[in-house]
Amino acid sequence: MDLGLRERVVLVTGGSRGIGRAIAKGFAAEGAKLVVCARGEEKLSEAAAELRAGADVTAIVADVLSDVGRRAVVDGALAAYGRIDVLVCNVGGGGGPTFLDTTPAQWQGALDLNLNSGVELSRLVVPAMLERQDGVVLFVSSVFGREWGGRPAYMAAKAAEIAIAKSMARELAPRGVRVNSVAPGSILFPGGSWDKRLREEPEKIAAFVERELPLGRFGTPEEVADVVVFLASRRASLVLGACVAVDGGQSRSLI
Repeated sequence: MDLGLRERVVLVTGGSRGIGRAIAKGFAAEGAKLVVCARGEEKLSEAAAELRAGADVTAIVADVLSDVGRRAVVDGALAAYGRIDVLVCNVGGGGGPTFLDTTPAQWQGALDLNLNSGVELSRLVVPAMLERQDGVVLFVSSVFGREWGGRPAYMAAKAAEIAIAKSMARELAPRGVRVNSVAPGSILFPGGSWDKRLREEPEKIAAFVERELPLGRFGTPEEVADVVVFLASRRASLVLGACVAVDGGQSRSLI
């Protein structure tokens, strides 16, 4: 199936590892031009080198939590390619383990990292999409944005991502911009949180897999990436304001 993404300019935040890196590789395989950003220069350089084997890639070291970092990423993308067709907001984490253990700073940090970084990037990117009447914005949320689970501040921020994606979708669709979100379940990759837990508490994690994951295994970044790439394509033209679960049946929500 030709997804029609060749020569489309795709900006992926958090693109140096895990889900973000897999998303970038997925778009590269479809012939898209890529802008990837991350805070760590070493990992970003490794990811860019891998992606450049088959794609036109611009890598930008930047922190999308800051106004300066967000502007640097957008300006770099426009300098390289003149436009941004697809924005994938893929950064997340943060918050204390319980409500009572979450400090005000941790609460604000979780909102800034998960929600506000994508919202503020959208403010920079969407106006030009509206002028062209063409563009896609995707938020990478979480299974714990759809239902209870995980760190409270993280859960609240991820739920807010789903909400803003729906709101933006309803508002922007008449002017040619589609917005959706995806909700990955527990995804395993080297250096990720589940990888660390698996090494530290193998028996506990094995019990978690048996109890919570119907497929009997963690998901992979590539499985999330496949859905994200499809949603960014014109083949998904009627998918609007949706939150697509990519969790192997982990979630218990009926919607």
